[in-house]
Amino acid sequence: AIAQGAKAGAGKVIIIDAVVGSPSHSQVLEAQVLMDMQMMMLFMSKEREELNWQKIFMEAGFSHYKIQPVLGMRSIIQLYP
Repeated sequence: AIAQGAKAGAGKVIIIDAVVGSPSHSQVLEAQVLMDMQMMMLFMSKEREELNWQKIFMEAGFSHYKIQPVLGMRSIIQLYP
């Protein structure tokens, strides 16, 4: 339902998640690497880099996106129809 409204031009989708490699602070980068290792050990997966996110967004039919790093290792990701 959210994606349908966004694709009709009525809004956007907002995601709050980690984007590996986006911050410039070494302490945040270290925390991201540790979270990536934890994802590998627990779920046989990994944290996503911007190119990984971009591929998902484009395959889902969104035209563009904006990533805004926030405090800590999380980012606000905005998807547009």
